[in-house]
Parts: sequence; C-alpha cells; structure tokens
Amino acid sequence: MSTFNINSCVLAVICVASLSACQPASFHRAQVQDDSTDRLTVGKVQREIRVGMSGADVAQVLGSPNIVSTDDQRREVWIYDKIATDRVYSSSSGGVNALILGFGGAAAGALGGGGSSSAGASSVSQRTMTVIIKFDSEGKVRDFAYHTSRF
Repeated sequence: MSTFNINSCVLAVICVASLSACQPASFHRAQVQDDSTDRLTVGKVQREIRVGMSGADVAQVLGSPNIVSTDDQRREVWIYDKIATDRVYSSSSGGVNALILGFGGAAAGALGGGGSSSAGASSVSQRTMTVIIKFDSEGKVRDFAYHTSRF
C-alpha cells in the first residue's frame, strides 16, 4: 500500500471521529427528555373522561387524585394538580489531534496538530396541569374541567 493511501485513510478516520464527537444541544435534549405516554395530558382527559363515568373508571385512566374534597352538597370533587420542572443542560466538545506519519524506508517521523471546539446550552421550563372532576351523589362524573400552562 502506498504512503498516499495510508495517509488518506488516517485523515478520513480523523474526520469521522471529530464529527461524531460533537453533538448539537438539541441531540442531548432529546436524549434526556421524558416523553412517557402515561403522563397526564389535556389530550388524555379529552379522550378518556366522560360525564357519567364511575370514580373507579376515572382512577383507572388518570390514577389517584392529589386532592379529594367535597362540595357544599357533600359530593366528591377530585383534583389532579401536576407541576413539572424541566432543567436541561447539554454540552459537547470535540477535538482533533492528528498524528501525521511520514513513511520512508525504516524511519518514521511524527508531527502532531490539534484543535478543539465546544458548544453548550441550558434551559429551564415549567408546566402545570390541573384537572377538576366533580361527581354526583351516585359517584358518577357530573362535570370536569382542566387547565394547563407552560412557561
């Protein structure tokens, strides 16, 4: 194999390694973000909760409420109050330290070169979800409301 081909292969490996070492912040955020399907969402409430459902059916869909109270007529009111804080910090750094070998006869010489780069990002956001489910005197859903915010 000639010297040109070996140096070309080494250069190609270095380029691939340096590109794969630096990932953008959006890649890191996607790696740590929770996109669970069993999370309480407006869509889940809209799809699953119906007037006339039993309390057992509501609990099966949404889980246990955070607060259970009664209204002025002693009918149960369930409140699901969820608050989530997302803190994300991501950083990437990469570098290229190249070792260029000169091939000639039995002797080999080396020349090192290097460079590095880094990038980072952070974000903090909060989201809230409140669902209020009012039951009638027979324990069936008579009304429900929800509110969500993200900031």
